[in-house]
Amino acid sequence: MLISIVYDSGYGHTARVAEAVAAGIHEVQGAEARLIAVADGAMDWEALERSDAIVFGSPTYNGLISAKLKQFFENSTKAAWSELKWRNKIAAGFTNSGAQHGDKLNSLVSMALFAAQHGMIWVGLDLMPGNSSSTGSVYDLNRLGSWLGVMTQSNTDQAADIAPIKSDLATAAYLGRRVTETARRLQAA
Repeated sequence: MLISIVYDSGYGHTARVAEAVAAGIHEVQGAEARLIAVADGAMDWEALERSDAIVFGSPTYNGLISAKLKQFFENSTKAAWSELKWRNKIAAGFTNSGAQHGDKLNSLVSMALFAAQHGMIWVGLDLMPGNSSSTGSVYDLNRLGSWLGVMTQSNTDQAADIAPIKSDLATAAYLGRRVTETARRLQAA
């Protein structure tokens, strides 16, 4: 089973989240994660067509996905959309910003809408929001309380080897496992 992670990362923080998603995928026996940084240039559209699922990731800049991920989305129109080559593939998404909220929901909505236009099946988080009670903490999974996809936060004065925090990365790994297990169940149906 092949799960591709298509992402952009301006400062390395979102790449770290992509790696955490890949780690979660690798926890599922027989699953392979393929990291694809859109900034690298050439895109292997055939490999994406062979993927069982595609997870999208982007930093949130000014409440939007990055220009490089948006360009990938636009390029997919000719490469995949016109023939619905990704129809019925599992899709999911994650985003990172410097702010706790940072309008990250808008980035996830953009990814989910893109997936819907390709006929993909979106998988969100099935986790209750962490850090939402007097007994909660920033160490809870889903500490930023998102269901549509993974939201992570990186302090703007910390490098990617420090931020985002471990609970955000654990939430990303959880999404990787969930996507892989969902794709496996869909194949078995």
